[in-house]
Amino acid sequence: MDIVVRRITDEDRDEWFRMRKGIWPDAPDEYLHSDMGDILASESDAVFMAFVDTTPAGMIEASLREYGESCETSPVGYIESWFVYPQFRGRGLATVLLGAAEDWARGKGCTEMASDTWLDNEVSIRAHLKAGYFEVERLVHFVKRL
Repeated sequence: MDIVVRRITDEDRDEWFRMRKGIWPDAPDEYLHSDMGDILASESDAVFMAFVDTTPAGMIEASLREYGESCETSPVGYIESWFVYPQFRGRGLATVLLGAAEDWARGKGCTEMASDTWLDNEVSIRAHLKAGYFEVERLVHFVKRL
């Protein structure tokens, strides 16, 4: 199995969108499309796509943030989203994608990488832990309608 990871270009936009839809299937298409152009044009954001034998298999979106929970430095690299198609899971693609994002963040001067996931997303929690990330805190958000 030949895995190639590269930074995406505008030509990858349709496949990138399908992967975003895989993460957030209930999100409106307009919402998922709304920031894609800004991300592609930004120096503070990067999206990497993994290909297995030329077939798109997964992607990772990373950014630079001024703050990451429990991080001691700024800016910090941040995993904004991460997706591997089910048929390619368990083959090391997540590790390769994380490595690409981490290398990019290092190249931007970061010494820490942060991420988050939903409290009930056990698959993501296990994937983060397996990749060397450790849990630093849990957060519950509240809203009151006025």
